[in-house]
Amino acid sequence: MNLITAEKMKKYLVIFFLISALSGCKTWNRSFKAALQTITADDMKKHISVLASDEFLGRAPSTEGETKTISYLAEQFRQIGLQPAARGSYFQEVPLVKLTADHDMKLVITGGKNMVRLKYSDDFIGNTPQRKDHIRIDNSDMIFVGYGINSTEYGWNDYEGLDVKGKTVVLLINDPGYVTSDSSLFNGRAMTYYGRWTYKYEEAARQGAEAVIIIHETGAAAYPWGVVQNSWSGPEFCLEDDELASSGLQFKGWITNESARKIFGSAGLDFDRLTKSASTRGFKPVDMKLKLSLELRNRTEYTRSNNVAAVWPGSRRPDEYIIYTAHWDHFGVNNAFKGDSILNGAVDNATGTASLLVMAKAFTLLHPVQDRSVLFLSVTCEEQGLLGSDYYARNPLFPPGKTIGVINIDGLNIFGRTKDMNITGYGFSGLDDYAIAVLGKYGRYATPDPTPEKGSYFRSDHFSFAKVGIPSLNLSSGVDNVEHGREWGLAQNEKWTMDNYHKPSDNYEPDKWDFSGMIEDTRVYFEIGYDLSNTDDFPEWKPGIPYKSLRDMMMQKQN
Repeated sequence: MNLITAEKMKKYLVIFFLISALSGCKTWNRSFKAALQTITADDMKKHISVLASDEFLGRAPSTEGETKTISYLAEQFRQIGLQPAARGSYFQEVPLVKLTADHDMKLVITGGKNMVRLKYSDDFIGNTPQRKDHIRIDNSDMIFVGYGINSTEYGWNDYEGLDVKGKTVVLLINDPGYVTSDSSLFNGRAMTYYGRWTYKYEEAARQGAEAVIIIHETGAAAYPWGVVQNSWSGPEFCLEDDELASSGLQFKGWITNESARKIFGSAGLDFDRLTKSASTRGFKPVDMKLKLSLELRNRTEYTRSNNVAAVWPGSRRPDEYIIYTAHWDHFGVNNAFKGDSILNGAVDNATGTASLLVMAKAFTLLHPVQDRSVLFLSVTCEEQGLLGSDYYARNPLFPPGKTIGVINIDGLNIFGRTKDMNITGYGFSGLDDYAIAVLGKYGRYATPDPTPEKGSYFRSDHFSFAKVGIPSLNLSSGVDNVEHGREWGLAQNEKWTMDNYHKPSDNYEPDKWDFSGMIEDTRVYFEIGYDLSNTDDFPEWKPGIPYKSLRDMMMQKQN
């Protein structure tokens, strides 16, 4: 072969490979666009109408409602073509303890100007973390401990020099920065984990308290008293290894703001002055000179619930995983409600669960198949304190060091298209960059959580993964409505929360919902996962984020 022929051949080969590559890209783009277009309102409606139907009985864990829900999800994943991810099964069993407290419990406070008797549900709500048939607390000393926070991170300790063993601590929801809006106190208005009720119970138990009572306030809690009633009046679930069960804590509960004022008044204490002073450095706990007595009957059952896990394997790096999460559970049937007693949880979270199914179908239509594997994980017991996701995070089906990131979906948009989407924990990890890039393709933008005082970052399943170090993205509905603007969008979200959150009125209402925003948001979720599944990038936590050290250690072990 002469030199000229060789040079020509070289050019032909280069052109051939370029044409092949471009042809492959075009095929891939056509495949992606076709898959994206299958995410439609009709498919979403089909799944939501089933999951939020009365037949599914509010999807409570360990009930007939669970059996119907997880069977439906597993069958849909099977029909779509996804593989079972839990060692040959679509179900990852989650061992639980179900505790049902008798609503006839009595709570009496003495030692003040007058005896205060609180009525269950109207005045207080609570239960025990203990696996006992009978709980009795006699004349427990009551101490007001401000926010009940012990944090070296923020240089704050409401328990400093205080012995609360065998006593009742009374405390405020949220954290000191909420009331003052002082950015030098915690994160100002933005709630930290120290403001969450879960932390407050955990810390009170670590301090040795016999009982802990949180004072409810709608703004600080981010929901009205009705949500506390609905969320806490039924059976409570906990994981079998729940740390509160091994503590001395006998009772954990809430009281209304009005009841708190009565109690403080009986003790001769100025409620407004004391609660305000609790937000100042140097606050000292106050012995209320009151005694709490309580008696309740309790039923303990050891049971199981299930996460539903289905995987669509990758082609080039099938041992690396993108995880989509959405909780399937809600609150079941509560006969305390007259008339409609089924808490169907249509928005929260039949919408997010349905999105897993439509996105899974879209992934199966990609040709060629994406590089990394995609796990669709519908978790249980989110409403009980993120138990299903917490169990998976500590008992993963796939190596955490091979898990690229988690995209969590909890409650989709029913008010129409928005210009924005909100990232709780904005700026925490490199996953945000993927979300921002995809939103840009739609002419949209990402914003931080518009109401950080509600502590949303700690209230959904992505947080379970963050706690063990896995980068997680909680991208939620925007508020800057395309047609009506931002203030209208904020008002609609707030109204929905007050009227429907954790209530029987969270129903599937296709004639009232605007599905356009829901579909565009779901396409955004799909495209973020698509991009992550076709890169060799490992998005990480940003410097200074507390979960980064856990991820660094995880990756060192992996290597």
